[in-house]
Amino acid sequence: MTSTPITAVVFDLGGVLVDWNPEYLYAKLIPDDAERRAFLDNVCTLEWNYAMDAGLSVREEVAKLAAQRPEQADLINAWWDRWPEMLGDEIPGTRAIAERIAASGMPLYALTNWSAETWPLGLAGFPFLGELFDGIVVSGDEGVAKPDPRLFAILSDRYGLEPTTTTFIDDSPTNVAAATDLGYRAHLFASANELDAWLRELDVL
Repeated sequence: MTSTPITAVVFDLGGVLVDWNPEYLYAKLIPDDAERRAFLDNVCTLEWNYAMDAGLSVREEVAKLAAQRPEQADLINAWWDRWPEMLGDEIPGTRAIAERIAASGMPLYALTNWSAETWPLGLAGFPFLGELFDGIVVSGDEGVAKPDPRLFAILSDRYGLEPTTTTFIDDSPTNVAAATDLGYRAHLFASANELDAWLRELDVL
């Protein structure tokens, strides 16, 4: 039994509960692996996407980049026009863990880096996300993204969370390190089985 009982659980979403990957869309549009990798590494990059997760408009940023690179405009525009095709499936086993936590009465929250404009598309693809949590903080709505401590502060202030008795689960080492620095009991997600074992050690399950 843990000496400091957990009073709330916080999940990241992408990479923990649901699968999102630009490769799912761009494998259809750019069949050649090397060409596709070059496009995602140099044009529609994760850094570019992060800025939209942190509050910039997807529609505007896509249009701006397409205008800067007219020879690749069709591929760039697909980032918005066909965004739902970047969604994969649920991450195996994690939803069941979250549902068990919720059923136990433990307060359950989500803290996600997600664009405000694509978040409704995510909810349409995975309706359970809108039903499972007691509260969700979406970075794009707040204008700041993990690992920035300001987003964690929004979460804790809005829902009255004490970091030292709150677990935080994320698949990003950078985000887990930021949460740990703020006092959260943080777990780097790799699989549902590992998460289940960790939560049992904390007497959450």
